[in-house]
Amino acid sequence: MSRRLTKRYLTPADEYKCPLSEETQSIAEIELRETESSRCQAIDALRKWLEQNPKFLAVRMDSSYLLRYLRTKKFSVPMAQEAIERYILLRQSWGIAFNQLDYTLPIMMEIIDLGFIFVSPYKDKKGRRVVIYRPGVFDPYKYTNQDMCRIMALTYENLMEDEETQVRGLVHYADGSGVSFPHLTLFTPKEAVRIVKNGERTVPLRHKEIYGVNVHPTIKFALDFGMGLISEKIRKRVKLYTSIEDVEIDKSLLPQEYGGVMPMKEMIQLWKDEMATKRDTLLLNDKISVRLELYSEAAREGAVSALRAGSNTCAGADTVGDAMRGLTGNFRKLEVD
Repeated sequence: MSRRLTKRYLTPADEYKCPLSEETQSIAEIELRETESSRCQAIDALRKWLEQNPKFLAVRMDSSYLLRYLRTKKFSVPMAQEAIERYILLRQSWGIAFNQLDYTLPIMMEIIDLGFIFVSPYKDKKGRRVVIYRPGVFDPYKYTNQDMCRIMALTYENLMEDEETQVRGLVHYADGSGVSFPHLTLFTPKEAVRIVKNGERTVPLRHKEIYGVNVHPTIKFALDFGMGLISEKIRKRVKLYTSIEDVEIDKSLLPQEYGGVMPMKEMIQLWKDEMATKRDTLLLNDKISVRLELYSEAAREGAVSALRAGSNTCAGADTVGDAMRGLTGNFRKLEVD
């Protein structure tokens, strides 16, 4: 076998030792059907599948990595298999937009310091992390859509490594101040559709509450468009407000500038300190890869319907049909958290 086709295991198949608190383990059992038995069986099944699947060139085999997919899919092994394949394919085929997730890169550090996206050091009463977005500070004339995708991926990949977050999920808080039409032109309509759909279906994170404030009327059409692409379950978790004071979230979780206690600058620095502890792991993820030639064009472009649970290959998929289904959302009824 050629060196190119020799499968690499980037992390060992470890014996899992659960780091979760008893409370979190209880949540995992109730909400995700996770028990010690189901966890061991599912991890073993995924490892055997990764070993035998010829489409993978390099993979992580550690339990924590595999569990992020199992937990997102409530321990359905076929759905977790699809999720792994889809996410790796997305990262690999979209190039720099989802790779080199290094917070120390000058342009990444610059955007982080602006406060475009960061994570609060505090957890809410349900033990969930709070992601804070300020898209209006992103200069659409200075930065590219790849910069935006990469800084978002950098944030989410850091959160995926935390098992408490894998189980408990996330809270999102977005301030739309300063967002204008030029921000919307960073992506083509087709790219926007794929990003929104992959954000819900492909990124292995559980989105529990989403708060938005200061949405300017001139971009409301874009928001309505995006809301039409996500599942009804997620739409019900979105709450929009016209005033920061009205947002039904514990303000102590937010920066001082939004009614909290800690200044935003200090929160951002703590987030950078946290990212430093996971930097090597995130860079290792760049080596995870699949054989792109075995996938349809639609799959490589990020059409969410191009990979189906239980399918053996996407190489013979109907490219045009899959692309259209990815745009119209006919497969938007997957009820998982």
